[in-house]
Amino acid sequence: MALSRMERVHQAMAQHDLDVLLLSVGADLPWLTGYEAMPLERLTLLVVPRDGRATLVVPGLEAPRVVERPDQFALRPWSETEDPVGIVADLVGPARQGAIGDQTWARFVVELQHAAPTLRLGRAGPVVGPLRAVKEPGEIEMLARAAEAVDRIATRLRNGEIELVGRTEAQVSAELGRQILAEGHHKVNFAIVAAGDHAASPHHEPGARTIEADQVVLCDFGGTMLGPDGIGYCSDITRCVWTGSTPAEFAELYDVLQLAQAASVWSVRPGVSAEAVDAAARDVIASAGLGEFFVHRTGHGIGVEAHEDPYIVAGNDQPVVTGNAFSIEPGIYVPDRWGARLEDIVVVTDDGVRPLNRVAHELAEV
Repeated sequence: MALSRMERVHQAMAQHDLDVLLLSVGADLPWLTGYEAMPLERLTLLVVPRDGRATLVVPGLEAPRVVERPDQFALRPWSETEDPVGIVADLVGPARQGAIGDQTWARFVVELQHAAPTLRLGRAGPVVGPLRAVKEPGEIEMLARAAEAVDRIATRLRNGEIELVGRTEAQVSAELGRQILAEGHHKVNFAIVAAGDHAASPHHEPGARTIEADQVVLCDFGGTMLGPDGIGYCSDITRCVWTGSTPAEFAELYDVLQLAQAASVWSVRPGVSAEAVDAAARDVIASAGLGEFFVHRTGHGIGVEAHEDPYIVAGNDQPVVTGNAFSIEPGIYVPDRWGARLEDIVVVTDDGVRPLNRVAHELAEV
């Protein structure tokens, strides 16, 4: 029988010689409990001892949002006149070595260090991150559902069914957001729309620029879709279109990008290092004389968070393993002219790779 997530966390704690694990805002908490803490000045913290049942310390007014799982954790609501850090310190007890969630507010970390001065704290990321990075079958199917949803939007974009010319980037971004929600996501994470030379900025903020004929429009969008257990999984896709007839120079650039993305995707198999998957794309672009214009890593893990382990980047010599899910999204960005990016989510399988996004990769003219 497969171990539960909590059992796997306990195993990881033993491997890291931890007495206690503390999780607050961020993706680790919902992945483990199904409850996503709001980033508030009121402390929420899951206290996981190496042995025994975990306790979720939560503001009383937030407690109704928690789906109780008594086999996994006890619930400890606190009132407005109680000291939540003191409650946590009491639960920590004599523990000496702990790890705390990477996104926990600094004020709470400092206060806890005063309340439990003998507790040494490290990062929880290296403990929980590798567990989250290997997706369970149900998680992969949720990622596939989310990918299929944004694929339908990307198909409409490529088919010219989303009006571009004459609308502002911000208006098209809002339209993509509406469609993300209509396709079953419960929230929009981002909807980048970058026209013309704005496409040379990888994380451009859509603005008031009106999209014109005869220019590239880069669209990078995704959201979070809730699973049956209430835990959300992310989508992320990038496609470019050209409003009119594509000039030969840009078509050549895009052909290089498409070859690079395909080389990276089909390099994926268990045991290959993350940096080798990055190099597969980067080498194609560099060989075409465009290496200086590829300015970011090739990909990032995806799951409960839009960006998580593993990161597909030079210097990451860790091998990818079956169940890893990540983006492959090389880009070529020529300042003051144009840019392009092509992104799919893939999952590592026992014998290779499963692309979750299936929309055509060729540059569409709309």
